Amino acid sequence: MSQRSCLSVILAAGEGTRMKSAMPKVLHAIAGLPMVAHVVKAAEAAGATGLALVIGHGAEEMRKAAQKFAPKAETFVQEKRLGTAHAVLAAREAISKGYDDILVMFGDTPLIDAGALAAARQKLAEGAAVAVIGFRPPNPTGYGRLIEKGGRLTAIREEKDCSEAEKKIGFCNAGMMAVAGKHALRLLDKVGNNNAKGEFYLTDIAEIAGAEGLDVVATEAGFENALGINNRAELAEAEGIWQARRRREAMLAGVTLIAPETVHFSHDTEIGADTIVEPNVWFGLGVKISTGATIHAFSHLTGATIGENSEVGPFARLRPGADLRKKAKVGNFCEVKQSTVEEGAKVNHLTYIGDARVGAGANIGAGTITCNYDGYSKFFTDIGEGAFIGSNSSLVAPVSIGKGGYIASGSVITESVPDDALAFGRARQKTLPGKGKELRERFASVAAARKKAAE
Repeated sequence: MSQRSCLSVILAAGEGTRMKSAMPKVLHAIAGLPMVAHVVKAAEAAGATGLALVIGHGAEEMRKAAQKFAPKAETFVQEKRLGTAHAVLAAREAISKGYDDILVMFGDTPLIDAGALAAARQKLAEGAAVAVIGFRPPNPTGYGRLIEKGGRLTAIREEKDCSEAEKKIGFCNAGMMAVAGKHALRLLDKVGNNNAKGEFYLTDIAEIAGAEGLDVVATEAGFENALGINNRAELAEAEGIWQARRRREAMLAGVTLIAPETVHFSHDTEIGADTIVEPNVWFGLGVKISTGATIHAFSHLTGATIGENSEVGPFARLRPGADLRKKAKVGNFCEVKQSTVEEGAKVNHLTYIGDARVGAGANIGAGTITCNYDGYSKFFTDIGEGAFIGSNSSLVAPVSIGKGGYIASGSVITESVPDDALAFGRARQKTLPGKGKELRERFASVAAARKKAAE
């Protein structure tokens, strides 16, 4: 089958009015990726060599989005919504190019597994003209039933047309199918609209192909594969299923999730073996974690790279461009953005590091901030290897702290500090004996006067 060419036609023209959104339904995300992009990934994993997106509502928005997740896909607009077969024929130009296999999929079924698609394609390789993907829902009510006889699919019967015996069939139509390319256009063109809605139904090609003496079969996929998304409640349900799958994959790959149900992954999260993830951690887009790291509870990471045996959190925020090298540490209530924290460096408490380099082995004291923005432009702070930044210091960029430099606590540093130098940037302390008591008495008198006036 590996030598067979395959076109995946993905139907994504639905308006999705039940989503209550101005955005096309299939662009709503699961794990940070539009649901239609999940469908594209499954098609590609199943060997699709061509992609045709049939779009309608929000066509221009869809085209722009497709440039990111399917840059080689052809897009076709279904001007009028006249049924699923009519939608597939919107991609006539692509179908006519002579692909061996045509996969018909839906942009709102993001949990479809590549294995289910490959199984349908395998049936075509074995000689079938049409392979319909079926599933067994917990409750088949409302679904079209797959009627089989002698190992062949004889009909796809909508529930309203089923006999009482047929209603007891638990094998239902998932909507997706594979069609032999040499038969596809002919079968699609034979689909009529002689039905109550006057629409052209893709399911009719099963009976049309059977009437021609062609082999029509059904394959079975898991229930989740056919889960279509029509509203935000179903979107959340699909998100939960996707997350459960990904968590299990991570744990089986050697990652410890102490409370798996509280950890959120994005579709592109990379996490190495022997990493420990504590409860309530959020991995946004673009996170890469090497082996042996520890991510403590309530941390939020996006666009960050975490080196081997590094430690993050608890309550840490790593923003895009945060790059922690081997054995680096970013501790509680710290934020790092567009900065490198080199090997063994420590940013332990209540600190902001932005647009900076923290050299290997450096120690950043509690309450330190890099003042990287003047309201118009961003500036860089360079902290050298082994430097010690005392607590509650402000490093006003652009500035550099040399190798082994020492910054006294409470300093505001506006000029660069040479290697091994000690820098103070704070006002001289002045102590006035008895003045504290005098201030307390004055403040108490003012407060009493205000209280009396209010009465």
